[in-house]
Amino acid sequence: MYDITIDLYRDWLQTVREVFRGSGHPLPEELSDDEIAKAYYMQTLPEDAAVLQSAANEQRLFTMQQTILDNMDTVIVPDIRKRTGYEGTVFRFKWVYQGGEHIVEELSQYRIPLGEG
Repeated sequence: MYDITIDLYRDWLQTVREVFRGSGHPLPEELSDDEIAKAYYMQTLPEDAAVLQSAANEQRLFTMQQTILDNMDTVIVPDIRKRTGYEGTVFRFKWVYQGGEHIVEELSQYRIPLGEG
């Protein structure tokens, strides 16, 4: 039916790597996903809180991803078609930070702004 690419947590982790790289302090390539997330949150939180926040963020992104997948037929695709005119069956969703968090469907340029979380 649809060809969907979506991995919001992986997108977030790649953005974290880019932020560290851009700051002049790149993260070692061998770090695990959990270590990358913890390093991000340890910029502003103690280690215990950083671990909790990184787990909460992973769950939050997974929940958003699952909500998109669960609602493709009933909400997402009809809204994409209505707002963008995109008629394809291939969808590539990405988590991005551009003046706030968004999920963007790359082929249609459909954008879902996310509130602070």
